[in-house]
Amino acid sequence: MDLQLSGKKALVSGSTAGIGFAIATALAREGAHVILNGRTAARVTDAVERLKKDLGINGDRVTGIAADLGTAAGVQTLTGELPTVDILVNNLGIFEPKAFADIPDEDWTRFFEVNVLSGVRLSRFYLPKMTAAGWGRIVFISSESGVNTPTEMIHYGLTKTAQLALSRGLAQTARGTGVTVNSVLPGPTKSEGVGTFVEQMARERGITPEQMETDFFEHARPSSLLKRFETVEEIADVVAFVCSPLASAITGAAVRADGGVVSSIV
Repeated sequence: MDLQLSGKKALVSGSTAGIGFAIATALAREGAHVILNGRTAARVTDAVERLKKDLGINGDRVTGIAADLGTAAGVQTLTGELPTVDILVNNLGIFEPKAFADIPDEDWTRFFEVNVLSGVRLSRFYLPKMTAAGWGRIVFISSESGVNTPTEMIHYGLTKTAQLALSRGLAQTARGTGVTVNSVLPGPTKSEGVGTFVEQMARERGITPEQMETDFFEHARPSSLLKRFETVEEIADVVAFVCSPLASAITGAAVRADGGVVSSIV
């Protein structure tokens, strides 16, 4: 299927690895001009070269900007270099399992800055330009944790719920403009960080990563219908469609790509 993204300019925050890199790859494969982002120039340069090599792309259709978008200064740096985009994917996010009683104020602030305010600041800059142009796509990469708050990392779940409210509010702000705003809710996904976490936990328990995955879905996410970690590519394909002109009827939505973890019908 042609997603009609050829020539569209797409920024994916936090895209040097994991879901973000997979999203950037999916968009570039569909012909979009993709801008990767990470905190360091070395990581961004490496990611740009990897993506170009993977897809056989030459020239400047894949570029990158190094900036810490978890800070106001970082967003200002990026937007100063990139005044307009057609597609904004707010993918940047951090997670860390930690008992509620052990989460200090500093962690709450850091998670909100990175997971929520990065998207607030980028959307505040690009949304008016999109509405003026009469077309645009903003997508927040939330999580099933935004609906099913994980007791092992409540601070993370709270930020993912906040993204759902933000996405819906911005979609209402952009009504009738040709700009859509949505969130996508991945389920447990074997990204770079999750893969490392699973391997670490398996070593600590003296079991294989495969056994650890089985145990995770039996006890931590028993409602999963897939009974396995999703791949980053599976999430990226959903996001690419939501970013496309073919998804023009989808706005203000929480699009579930959660592997059936969320048991409610709506």
